[in-house]
Amino acid sequence: MEQVSSRRSALKLALALTCVVLAVELIGGLVSHSLALLSDAGHVLTDVFALGLAWFAVSQANRPADARRSYGYHRVSILAALVNSVTLIVIVLAIGYEAIRRLGHPEPVQGGIVMVAALIGIAINVFVAFGLRKEARSLNIRAALLHVVGDIGASAGVVVAGAVILLTGWLYIDTLLSLGIAVLIAFGAWGIVRETVNLLMEGTPREIDLEAVTQEITRTDLVTGMHDLHVWALSSDEMALSCHVVVDDCPLGDAEHVVRDLEQRLCERFDIGHTTIQVESCHPCGEIHHGAGEHNHPHEHAVFVSSGVEAPPPAAGSAARRR
Repeated sequence: MEQVSSRRSALKLALALTCVVLAVELIGGLVSHSLALLSDAGHVLTDVFALGLAWFAVSQANRPADARRSYGYHRVSILAALVNSVTLIVIVLAIGYEAIRRLGHPEPVQGGIVMVAALIGIAINVFVAFGLRKEARSLNIRAALLHVVGDIGASAGVVVAGAVILLTGWLYIDTLLSLGIAVLIAFGAWGIVRETVNLLMEGTPREIDLEAVTQEITRTDLVTGMHDLHVWALSSDEMALSCHVVVDDCPLGDAEHVVRDLEQRLCERFDIGHTTIQVESCHPCGEIHHGAGEHNHPHEHAVFVSSGVEAPPPAAGSAARRR
């Protein structure tokens, strides 16, 4: 709860300061006729949207699970990160279009105004970035931070463009730097898009080594085999695991001790907080061929143990327990 409150406060301050940057750069771009500065202002506008959406996502992710969303609302933050990144790509395309148009028809730019406005934007955004970096574990916050960091880079390019125009009068630098900034922003945004799509497809989180997870499970006492291992992310902060483990024929109590030990070690080593482990001993279902959708069958001497939500009663001939 304290972590959520800290993220919400950081995002709220970042949103207010980013609105100030937007006003400064928009006015400066209109007065100076600088495409680079106007492009940066357009990027800052997406920052305002991104930070507002990120703040909303943090609030929604804190909502408790209910009958319709048994896992809660953690994935709102992933959706927000995806929307933010896609928005950045759209802005990049708009910048590229205008830059190409200006290559054929350059417009006069007042370099002094460009430099002052961009330097103000850099100062504020650096402060905002340091505040958000403390919460960068969240993918949602990282997407918002990407907006801010990209804007710092864009503003730095604008300062260079303003200086070159003042010293040489070469107007093409404004357009060329705009294209370079657009490429830089697109590269970072694409990385977030790929990661969020992977999470929405329930892909294995990038920080998880499935081979290492397999070794951690199979080296447990009494465990003779393991199959149907799945690791996915409920959000950028919370991961889940499900698997079937085969154990020596043993009392129910011993099987539960095996599962509790696995839960603790998986949480400590891999930060997997939600585990569902099915224990098999008499007729391991790994010996049975499964096609798609053929996995809902009872197991003799099976124990279902989870650190999540309570499950429905087991089928006849099996023992079940949920924590």
